Formats: sequence, structure tokens, C-alpha cells
Amino acid sequence: MSILHDLAATIESRKGADPSSSWTAKLLAKGPEKCAEKFGEEAIEAIIEAVKGDREKLTSEGADVLYHFLVMLAARDVPLDDVLNELARRQGLSGIDEKAARPNT
Repeated sequence: MSILHDLAATIESRKGADPSSSWTAKLLAKGPEKCAEKFGEEAIEAIIEAVKGDREKLTSEGADVLYHFLVMLAARDVPLDDVLNELARRQGLSGIDEKAARPNT
């Protein structure tokens, strides 16, 4: 998981940087809504490659999805560890039971 933490730290370091200096800074400067939109676009591209069965392209798109997910989290000041802690909380639970326990589901 270290690579995800390293990437999240790099993304954090780009907050407030000159948008002409990095793609991450440029995305963050456009605001959380644009970051979410870009994440959605990348997720759709990954879905397309999964349906096609192209492992190499799915791998590449999967990396894009993870990167853009981390950018979206950073844009809303949600630490990666919060997401990882939520996954840890759910570990060992039946997905059906976990979903049933959520409010408004």
C-alpha cells in the first residue's frame, strides 16, 4: 500500500502549486467538481476495457482510476487513510450485511 500513500502525499504536495507546473495542480485548481468529473471519465474508460477484456489497457486505466480517485479525495480533504480505515472496518463482514446496516439503503 505504500505506493498509494506515496501517491497521495505527492498529490497533497501539489495543492496550491502553480497549475502550469503539474497536471495534478491543474486538476486541483479546477475544483472538486472537476476532479470528480475526471474520476468518473476514467472509471468509464476502465469499465470499457474490462468489458473488452483487454488486460493491458485495463491495467493502465486502473492506474488512472486510482490516481484520479486520490485527486478527488484530496480535493475534498479526505485522507486516504480514512478510506482504508473504512475498508478495514468492513473486512470480514458479509457485503449483504454491511449494506443492510447502512442508513438509507
